[in-house]
Amino acid sequence: MSPATGMKVPLLPDGKPAVKPASVSGAVFNVTTSIIGAGIMSIPATLKVLGVIPAFVLILIIAFLAELSVDFLMRFTHSGETTTYAGVMREAFGPVGSVAAQVCVMITNLGCLIMYLIIIGDVLSVNQPEGAAHSGILQQWFGFQWWTSREFALLIILVFVMLPLVLYRRVESLKFSSAISTLFAVLFVGICSVLAISAVVQGKTKSPRLFPQLGSQTSFFDLFTAVPVIVTAFTFHFNVHPIGFELSKPSDMTTAVRIALVICAAIYFAIGLFGYLLFGDSTDMNSYSLGSLIWPQITKDFYPSPLLLLAFSYLAAIAVPSIWYLFQFVGSTTAVCLAFIFPGAIVLRDAPGISTTRDKFTGAIMITLAIITSAIAISTNIYNSVSSRT
Repeated sequence: MSPATGMKVPLLPDGKPAVKPASVSGAVFNVTTSIIGAGIMSIPATLKVLGVIPAFVLILIIAFLAELSVDFLMRFTHSGETTTYAGVMREAFGPVGSVAAQVCVMITNLGCLIMYLIIIGDVLSVNQPEGAAHSGILQQWFGFQWWTSREFALLIILVFVMLPLVLYRRVESLKFSSAISTLFAVLFVGICSVLAISAVVQGKTKSPRLFPQLGSQTSFFDLFTAVPVIVTAFTFHFNVHPIGFELSKPSDMTTAVRIALVICAAIYFAIGLFGYLLFGDSTDMNSYSLGSLIWPQITKDFYPSPLLLLAFSYLAAIAVPSIWYLFQFVGSTTAVCLAFIFPGAIVLRDAPGISTTRDKFTGAIMITLAIITSAIAISTNIYNSVSSRT
């Protein structure tokens, strides 16, 4: 039978075949990997500054606020016509908002990538064998050779590990590497817990401080310098849209974020407590490089941006010796904007008209707390830096 008159039947199907939606479990692993990064190395140092109980409370508060801010972002995204963080900012504040979001995402990702490379470099090799407090793994195994140097080791990691990962075009493709990274994080916590418990049984540890000790060397304002570190550790908002829009429905992303935040909060507090038990008051940011693994950031930008960012990160990781002040800078500026200030501002702006009174109150509180704590942290760091030189 011939086709009906006037009917147009294409010989080949139009467009590309439908892409299978991502799984919730894959989203959980990807969100968890986005959160757990260089931050896992910084948590024990925050316990040293704040004490165990305030640090635990701060982790819970920031995790809770992160969940609220992600909910704001996704609700306003689905109420508009965009699928990106920059797009939501454009709908609320025009081109200026879009540019601001993109600049903050770039600086935050770049800062985190530099932190990862610094930590990996501390694990594999040290800059100067005579003045270093420890030798890297490669140098312990093979001695100080040109191919065990920090520069060469980081170059190999950059080319053969990080570069292939940033070239994937779908975040779902990273679910297996994300799962491995999460398992490594759990393994790291397990190893530290065994070592800490063993040290406690043998009487080699001191009782951790439950609350901060204020004195001549530590002021009340110094406590605020730990806040940006925790904020950076929970900043994953630039990956919410790439992960969320690969799922079949918006509620799946809410579930994935909540599960990931619970996992990360538990891992952060566990590694902070056990790490602090192991090192006590000698806790330092670089002391935890022994447990450093690779948690690559996810990005939706491709050629040539990843290549340029990787090259710049490599040079910065060679030049910068410590990550503590880098953590505080990122956490006090771009990370706090992405995590709390921008989502709160989107709610207050309320371009689609969906904000409730409760949403606006929460957004205002979020912005106020973020600005005050960041301003105090930055001012304290500047004052301490100037005072140390005089």
